[in-house]
Amino acid sequence: MTPPPAVFKALQVLIVEDEPLLAMDVEMMVEEAGHNVVGEAASLYDVEAMETELAPDLALVDMQLARGTNGLDVSKLIQDRWPSAVIVFVTANPKKIPEDFSGAHGVIAKPFSRSGFLSALNYLGEGIADPPPASTQPSSFVASPSVRDIWSARAQIDR
Repeated sequence: MTPPPAVFKALQVLIVEDEPLLAMDVEMMVEEAGHNVVGEAASLYDVEAMETELAPDLALVDMQLARGTNGLDVSKLIQDRWPSAVIVFVTANPKKIPEDFSGAHGVIAKPFSRSGFLSALNYLGEGIADPPPASTQPSSFVASPSVRDIWSARAQIDR
C-alpha cells in the first residue's frame, strides 16, 4: 500500500470513465490510497443524474465517454455543480485538452502504471488538503498552467 501524503485527508472522488474494467481498477486504487469513491459515471448524462449533495473533492474524468459525450462537457458541468472540486482528466489523448485545460486542474495520461497513478493521487491529495503539495510533482501528473501558477505563488508566500 502506498503511504498517504504528509497532510492526509480522505478525498471524496468521482470517477467518470466509460470503460468498466478501467473504472473498477481506478476505484480500487483510489480506495487503496485511503480515499472514498462517491460516484461513478460513464457519460455526461450519468453525471447530470447525480445528486448535487455528492460534493466530490476530486473528479477523475476521461475525455471520450459513453453515449457520444466528452470530458470537456463533464468538466463544465462539474465546475457549475461542484465548483470546489478538483478536476483531472484521465485520458489517452492529452493533446485533445485545450491549452487552458477548460478549467480542469491537470491530466493523468493513459496508459498509466499503478505506482504512477498512486503517486499522482497522493500529490493531488496534498494539493487539495494543504496547497501547494509538499512533494515533487510526479511525472504521471501534468498540472494545468493555472494550477501551476497558483501553487507556485502559494509556495513563494509560504517560504
